[in-house]
Amino acid sequence: MATRGGPQRKGGRPTPGKARAGGAKAAPKRKAAPAPMPPPPSGPFRLGAIPGATPGKWIDIWKTRMPRNPLELVPVTVAGQRDAVTGDVVDAAIVRLPIKRDGLNVIALYEEQTVVVCAADSHLTAADELAADDLVGEVRIVPGDDVLSFEVPGTEPPRFAAPATTGDAIETVAAGIGIVLVPMSLARLHHRKDVAFRPLAEAPTSAVAIAWPAEGASELVDTFVGIVRGRTSNSSR
Repeated sequence: MATRGGPQRKGGRPTPGKARAGGAKAAPKRKAAPAPMPPPPSGPFRLGAIPGATPGKWIDIWKTRMPRNPLELVPVTVAGQRDAVTGDVVDAAIVRLPIKRDGLNVIALYEEQTVVVCAADSHLTAADELAADDLVGEVRIVPGDDVLSFEVPGTEPPRFAAPATTGDAIETVAAGIGIVLVPMSLARLHHRKDVAFRPLAEAPTSAVAIAWPAEGASELVDTFVGIVRGRTSNSSR
């Protein structure tokens, strides 16, 4: 029989020292859970749009990508487009250039061809495309909201007060009086069965852009600008 201070019998319990030396491995540390993503800012996102603008494809992407943030489309005039953006009427706007850029971020989107709107039975419809020489002697109506600031040599001003709007001017043209020069989108916007339009070769184009305040833009503005620029939902800014 072993003494108290002697070695343990074979198969006996290990001494405390042996347990500490050959004990089980420490449990692995758990990975910290990722921090939750902050919720997107609440809407609605207010998008201004000039007459003739067609942001439909971008709005459709927004609805898919931002279902909890409604988009509100706000009509703005070309004359009031800058005030709408800088005056907090809208968060961003589809605008027509030129626009005073102080305090704004502006990205050009596309350019529109200039067309001649005339009566459907006008002799001008005989051609698929018109040149400036074709308009010599024509009465050119320039509405109060005209967005094309260029002259066409040889055209004549009307003997009546200019209509206030492009829509009114095209209505006058439909009666067989004069012509109106507009970007193609406005010709389509105000299209009627009794008018037609033809491209005007070598005429200045009209540029369309997106504009938003240079300071204090929200994440919703950044998201919409990314959509317009073709950024995918997984792209980094």
